[in-house]
Amino acid sequence: MFKIPAALTLFLLLLSCAGPKGTQSGAGKTPFLWQNANLYFLLTDRFYNGDPANDVNFGRTATPAKLRGFMGGDIKGITQKIEEGYFDRLGVTAIWFTPVVEQIHDKVDEGTGATYGFHGYWAKDWTRLDPNFGTEAELAELVDKAHQRGIRVVFDVVINHTGPATEQDPVWPSEWVRTSPQCTYRGYESTIECTLVKNLPDIKTESNSPVDLPPALLDKWKKEGRLEKELAELDAFFKRTGYPRAPRFYIIKWLTDYVRRHGIDGYRCDTAKHVEESVWAELLKEAEKAFADWKKAHPDKVLDNNPFYMVGEVYGYNISGGHLFDFGDRKVDFFSQGFNHLINFEFKGDAQKAYEPIFSKYSSLLNSQLAGKGVLNYISSHDDGGPFDKERQKPFEAGTKLLLCPGAAQTYYGDETARPLIIPGTEGDATLRSFMNWDELNGNSTRNGYRVTEVLEHWQKLGRFRKAHPAVGAGVHTMISASPYVFKREYRSKKFTDIVVAGLDLAKGKKEINVRGVFADGTTLQDYYSGQTLTVSGGKATVNSPFGIVLLGK
Repeated sequence: MFKIPAALTLFLLLLSCAGPKGTQSGAGKTPFLWQNANLYFLLTDRFYNGDPANDVNFGRTATPAKLRGFMGGDIKGITQKIEEGYFDRLGVTAIWFTPVVEQIHDKVDEGTGATYGFHGYWAKDWTRLDPNFGTEAELAELVDKAHQRGIRVVFDVVINHTGPATEQDPVWPSEWVRTSPQCTYRGYESTIECTLVKNLPDIKTESNSPVDLPPALLDKWKKEGRLEKELAELDAFFKRTGYPRAPRFYIIKWLTDYVRRHGIDGYRCDTAKHVEESVWAELLKEAEKAFADWKKAHPDKVLDNNPFYMVGEVYGYNISGGHLFDFGDRKVDFFSQGFNHLINFEFKGDAQKAYEPIFSKYSSLLNSQLAGKGVLNYISSHDDGGPFDKERQKPFEAGTKLLLCPGAAQTYYGDETARPLIIPGTEGDATLRSFMNWDELNGNSTRNGYRVTEVLEHWQKLGRFRKAHPAVGAGVHTMISASPYVFKREYRSKKFTDIVVAGLDLAKGKKEINVRGVFADGTTLQDYYSGQTLTVSGGKATVNSPFGIVLLGK
């Protein structure tokens, strides 16, 4: 399906980063809308190794279980791929990478072997980056390089828990964390005031009682020569805000520091349903203040007037639920507590359906009960053992449905190159977290009857179309014809209008697309899939290409 002739492989791979330019009607340039985001999600340690010199730190030399140790990916590696134009060619408008704060130093024994905190979700010190991932100077460079290309940066944040306790990583004081009971998920309280798993200390985010800093953290700062600086900054924060020195407010201060220093554009909030929803509103308030402070200090680097972005991982949230997530004994509106978007766990199932039922459903919900908010759709992720097309038999279909569906799109690293999601010898989520398959891409490997480069080219075209046209993700969907399947999307605001038409599962060769009532005769259009320029005549757009897809826009 949608197979690209091998003879065109090299040519298409070297296509211009920008592709055809979108020149929609209305004042000003094409706006960036989070509702139309093409967000690329990657595991920092598993994407690209830009600095092999930082691969081993803190004596992390034990042999871990398969795919459960550090493998070398880092901030420099992400920046290198930004500079190479990899994300531009994919039409990526935002990058979300797993947490890069300092992780526990030791390993833990899980299942059949040892695991290090390569994934970033086992914080030891929120105030410092883990040297395995890189330095703050490298983080600053990443943000600058991304912003120069109009790419936003989304920081993955954890407030719910610390890392596991080990011999090298003592448990935080009982005033800060609980170590039992373990969550049973039988209601609101048994989802929040509990530990997600054994030996994952849960921050007492519900507490307003002042607490002292952990002695181990103070000793660490002292050895690193920054104790006085950190304490002075905390004093200033609590004096400015008037917050009690409760656990969550320390972490909020530490997390928003990265926004104030570097201009981080948004947060992806980990384990959001395991924290009292009001905490996220508190985090957003301080993040917005930090974002405004950064913009004021760096007026020449400000991309636009978009507010600070927050997307929540409310595990199990479905778009069909609208604003509400049901804990069983309580329904909570996370959208009213700081979140612009929630990750949509329903899309991977919806992707089994035909195009029109998916697209019309999402357009209807996003332009009615979820108007002004949004969802982040995905087909695979780092911890979902039941992704769409786990065996990577349908990577072209997956890309088409994800990137053309209303709502924001999350590309998990390697979706665009059909990176395998079944790795023999792994246990649990590790099978989803192999190193990015650059070797297959560079070798133009063939798998499951397709070339990896062909998959990438397909995702690149769709992504650039989405990037150029806000109507794709943020517009109102209307089917033009069922057979052949042709639809339009229309986005209108006070300052900007954008209309596109797309045809899927079309005949190869010459095809006429009905655009009567959408584009006037004489209108010049681009087909973003074949790269052709054409003129509307007789209410039709005629395209002669070897592809079964047509993506039309001005």
